[in-house]
Amino acid sequence: MTGKTGLVLSGGGARAAYQVGVLQAIAELLPVGARQPFPIITGTSAGAINALGLAGRPGSFLSRTRALTTMWGSLQSESIYRTHFWGVTRNALDILLATLSSRYARERSLALLDNEPLRELLEDIIQFTHIERAIGSGDLHAIAVTAMNYSSGRSTTFYQGQPDIQPWSRTHRLSKPEVLEVAHLLASSALPTLFPATQVGDNFYGDGALRQTRPLSPAIHLGADKLLIIGNSENRRLQQPDDSIIVPPTIPQVMGQMLNAVFLDAIDADLETLDRINGLVSQTSQRQRENIGLGNLRVIDALTISPSQSLASIAREHIHELPRSMRLFLKSTRSIKETGSGGALSYILFERGYCKRLIELGYNDAMALADPVRQFFGLTPEGAVTRKSALWREHGPVVKKPLNPVTKAWYHLLGKKTRRINGT
Repeated sequence: MTGKTGLVLSGGGARAAYQVGVLQAIAELLPVGARQPFPIITGTSAGAINALGLAGRPGSFLSRTRALTTMWGSLQSESIYRTHFWGVTRNALDILLATLSSRYARERSLALLDNEPLRELLEDIIQFTHIERAIGSGDLHAIAVTAMNYSSGRSTTFYQGQPDIQPWSRTHRLSKPEVLEVAHLLASSALPTLFPATQVGDNFYGDGALRQTRPLSPAIHLGADKLLIIGNSENRRLQQPDDSIIVPPTIPQVMGQMLNAVFLDAIDADLETLDRINGLVSQTSQRQRENIGLGNLRVIDALTISPSQSLASIAREHIHELPRSMRLFLKSTRSIKETGSGGALSYILFERGYCKRLIELGYNDAMALADPVRQFFGLTPEGAVTRKSALWREHGPVVKKPLNPVTKAWYHLLGKKTRRINGT
């Protein structure tokens, strides 16, 4: 019996560009014309945007990954958040005032950056109606995005899928079947303190990585029998202690470590739990597990692909790409300096050069694991079609001439008329 393969896309702001490179490589390793190698797709934070980018578009898997590559390769910060220096400074003062007055804090959702341009971008590039068509045709079993409910503190997975899927509820986490919209993506990708909380229904939600202690759980609950996980955290062996002179950390440096704690630790811990469960299942019979109330446990194969280089180090090489207003703000907070692996820059650097580097890194990392990837999909080297030489030389990991704004590049692929996105 053929099981369902789930794709798990973690969060991490601009780091999610790495996922696109991995997906591009996987598309090239699959047989020509492969439509949907992942009938179950789950995403958190920026990973949710990539998830909906895959599901919310017709065509082959290769064409959809190429469209995502084009989008990320054409990004600018103005496409994600407003970058006026005084606007960012005013938001910072608003946050300060909110800490002094609860009444002021209740007037609106506060954050350092205004992500209204992201809403406009998502409305342009994702065909939400196609998701239901893909589910109806059987190409897609389910798709889910996770956000954190600020009122209850519970991690909430919003999913859209086949009608026989049963919702679940566990300690500090639950699921809700809903038709996915832009609001769900904005909620899932609302980086804490950076982007404002987003209202979905009667509640406000923040970034899905907050309190997501079981990031693999949604895909398994939706029916996945094996998982391909694309992380945004560099391999642990790359993380060396910082021997530089000890100085007090800057606010963005502290924020960077907080973001690392939110985004980078949960998947590693959940994979360890999965390994232990797989070991238990493989050493016991179905009847034994049923006798102790664990009859629903099953072996879940998993393949994880994560960066082979430090994304924070790459980000520091591209800080010059930030809009001048943002550079001034970071300089005023003593952030333009070597800040070790905890810098927040790697999460907010939505700029072409940086994103292209991450796409290329993701592509190369996945190609370095070509044999395990083929084995994961049950392909022999002879049966797989690798078009690295021809396709990569022809198209590259990103468009050769970056287009501005992002939507123009995306709509060029769709064959639609373009309209300007005002990022100011």
